[in-house]
Amino acid sequence: MSRHATLPTLGDLAWAPALDHPELLADPVRAALTAWAAADPRVAGQVAVTEIDPEHADTATLNELHGLPPEASANCVLVAGKRGEEERIAACVVPASTFADVNKRVRKLLDVRKASFLPTDRAVADSGMEYGGITPVGLPGSYRVLVDARFAQDGTMALMGSGVRRSKLLMPGPLLCAMPGAEVTEDLGVLR
Repeated sequence: MSRHATLPTLGDLAWAPALDHPELLADPVRAALTAWAAADPRVAGQVAVTEIDPEHADTATLNELHGLPPEASANCVLVAGKRGEEERIAACVVPASTFADVNKRVRKLLDVRKASFLPTDRAVADSGMEYGGITPVGLPGSYRVLVDARFAQDGTMALMGSGVRRSKLLMPGPLLCAMPGAEVTEDLGVLR
């Protein structure tokens, strides 16, 4: 069986192994995928990338244009809070049909009094990724990566940013949950 045999696909987009197309990945994403693939051989054959029109990177627009199932979209938001003088930051990965429960669930998980979205300019600068393309893959090691437990179910897919607005990553949800540093979290996303 070749390493491409299990490459996931969705909709009418042309998917290819992500590691074969570093030009479609932000530098931190490429570095993280390369390191992850060295430790987990599934990554080479199960993490796909596709080029998209950056004007259509918004989840709803992309899904409509390319026939992508909304339940596969994995939105990643960066949330920060402080405990004393210590800043705590987490990437929250939730299905697009939900929103991250920042004020209750995330705040408690970070053990902070108040949690809020990381300002855009800071998120872009810290991550080395483009706004609208931020993904949990390749974030700074000090960030916690909280992944909604819905992605752990067999058969789920995770369609997410690639660090740049002109492409998307796709992988099985259980593989996302196995990503180094990922914390699979129940009830992270609240239904809209």
